Amino acid sequence: MQKIDLKKYRIDGGSAAPIEDLSSLSPEDKERLLYAGIDVDRQDRAGSFMHMNHSGVHCKTKQEGLEIMDIKAALEMFDGLPEYWWKLVDKDKDEFTRAAYENLHGGYFIRAKAGVKVKDPVQSCLFIKDSGLAQNVHNVVVVEEGAEMHIITGCATAHGAKESAHMGISEFYVKKGGKLTFTMIHNWGDDTAVRPRSAGVLEEDAVFLSNYVLLKPVKDLQMYPSIALNGAGAVARFNSVIVAPEGSYVDCGNRIELNAPNTRAEIIARTLTTGGTIINRGFIGASSVPARGHLECKGLILGGGRIHAIPELDATIDGVELSHEAAVGKIAQEEIEYLMARGLDEDEATATIVRGFLNVEMEGLPQELQEAINKQINELDASDAM
Repeated sequence: MQKIDLKKYRIDGGSAAPIEDLSSLSPEDKERLLYAGIDVDRQDRAGSFMHMNHSGVHCKTKQEGLEIMDIKAALEMFDGLPEYWWKLVDKDKDEFTRAAYENLHGGYFIRAKAGVKVKDPVQSCLFIKDSGLAQNVHNVVVVEEGAEMHIITGCATAHGAKESAHMGISEFYVKKGGKLTFTMIHNWGDDTAVRPRSAGVLEEDAVFLSNYVLLKPVKDLQMYPSIALNGAGAVARFNSVIVAPEGSYVDCGNRIELNAPNTRAEIIARTLTTGGTIINRGFIGASSVPARGHLECKGLILGGGRIHAIPELDATIDGVELSHEAAVGKIAQEEIEYLMARGLDEDEATATIVRGFLNVEMEGLPQELQEAINKQINELDASDAM
């Protein structure tokens, strides 16, 4: 992990005014958010939340049984959230967790109450509008017994925001028979430092599906979300698509602990570098049977850069079924020649192969969001591959 000097960023002076209607944002900001999976003009959302700079600026829910509020308001309303606040992430883990603990700017509390099926996605956005800011947020998500919810979180900087940093703490609680789909799309700037710290716990028969997409440059990102499957029959899946152009440093991965019988885990990562560095970690550990897990890390190097894949399996009891597949390389020349023989030039052939490699179908994504991701993939510069 690269060193970040947090003292160079401002932790105050970033207040932002409330925004009643997110569609009033400027066309430039809307474009940045759209590439982070957030379409502020859409109406088919169960609720929306936005944190801008150091302030919560928008919070609205449309469905009964769905709570969305600024984390500071939730702490006041629910007596400090003693069941959930800093229970899964250690506030003293590192300098970034301490920064979020000591100088909290906000974040969201989102809860689907018992038995509630939230029909439309919940939309949340963490947005840095001004230059030189450190943004410290803490998010808590609770899916109560038998409830279901999909959260789409877009994290982005504005066009003119330079030299910023984001520290984000997220804690996920999925109760018995609950299901949470959590889609995170990053659209940071090429001089932004990002340090999320996330953890979750699943009870009996709970399901957690995580989709992560990074297709735009970022200066330095390091994250390693961890999920503990503590209830029998729980399921966790992570799907990631990551592109690192020159100048980007991405240290990421996922960790799943299978702590109860009949639990299942899957980690699927597609990484591509066109000059940047990617450290791709994956860990599945099992301490109960029966338990099954599969980890797949595939990387493609186009025109330079580095991919370091680190898959780990840890079984502590007989009868566990864990497997992994890791591969890093370049596009095979025979694949390019095959497509060229069918009428494509070399750039077109390379672009076709890259699109196929990155175009991973992510379970639970709304169709329009999957199409937006595919569009970004299609816009990747094929010349980077040469």
